Amino acid sequence: MKALKTRTKDGTGAVRSVRAVRTAGGLSFRVDVRALVVIVVLAAVAAGAGIVLIGSGDYAMTPGEVVSTLFGHGTFQQEFIVTDLRLPRVFVGLLVGAALGVGGAVFQTISRNPLGSPDVLGFGQGATVGALTVIVLFEGGAAAVAGGAGVGGLVTGIVVYLLAWKRGMHGYRLVLVGIGSAAMLTAAAQYLITKANLVDATRAVVWMTGSLDGRDWAQVWPLLVVCGLLIPLVLGHGRALRMMEMGDDAAYALGVRVERTRLVLMGCAVMLVAVATAAAGPITFVSLSAPQLARRLTRSPGPNLAPAALMGAALLLVADWIAMDAFGDRQLPVGVVTGVLGGCYLLWLLVSERRAGRI
Repeated sequence: MKALKTRTKDGTGAVRSVRAVRTAGGLSFRVDVRALVVIVVLAAVAAGAGIVLIGSGDYAMTPGEVVSTLFGHGTFQQEFIVTDLRLPRVFVGLLVGAALGVGGAVFQTISRNPLGSPDVLGFGQGATVGALTVIVLFEGGAAAVAGGAGVGGLVTGIVVYLLAWKRGMHGYRLVLVGIGSAAMLTAAAQYLITKANLVDATRAVVWMTGSLDGRDWAQVWPLLVVCGLLIPLVLGHGRALRMMEMGDDAAYALGVRVERTRLVLMGCAVMLVAVATAAAGPITFVSLSAPQLARRLTRSPGPNLAPAALMGAALLLVADWIAMDAFGDRQLPVGVVTGVLGGCYLLWLLVSERRAGRI
């Protein structure tokens, strides 16, 4: 195996270190060294945040005790707390964060707009309306609420796509249709809450904040199956997605089946966001900020799907740890923390885009 190290400039003019690797069989490929380092660091941050989160709570454990228990060397009490109570919460956080990060990266790349996020396009609001419909009108249980959220997100995705289609898909048209759909769905959700009794309204409001509390293995397995199928499928279309970022005409010229690829990727992204919302509620701003933060760290053009997934997982676990421990005995839902952090990031993004003259 031979390696050749080169330095290239991306679209922003930043210098990137790229290593070209050639195997003994004649197969060659390029490795972006900085992106690879970012992936490793983000994976370590997510793993470390998960270990710290497992050790947090009323029965505190040191990271060493958590690791020892995970390898089967803890006491019976420690194994019960880690395996049955806290580990499912961490797995749900990792999978939900990764799903939201990948979904946000897909939509921001397809729309070629930093605001092209599932939060802005109305898919989270559609899942919320689906869940509230089950809670308020049918008084369904946890499984029915999750199913309603998934169906609501998928239906919203289909409707937004159809409304935004006009001899092709334009990014700004998709964002505008999504913003309008989000506004109407938010109004529908508020109407459903006014029609609910006190118990159902309280339950609906708690779900709408987004939380990882009380998550068990029943939420982990569906998430694991969906993410295990769809995230590799999206990663496999990463090259085509990167070409589509240059515009439909350029992608067509490079041999990409644009409409087919767009439909597949949008379907995968909508399903990932819908399943993530069904498992943890509408966690805001992770899908907006994770892809952009990943791109700023890698300084690499393209969707940066793998860094976006790991950034989303790390962001959600860190936010959940803040929600648990930063406010004393008063634990907050993780959606409150991500909303505050994401809102601050959105304001900073708007200010920076305005100073750069892009808005």
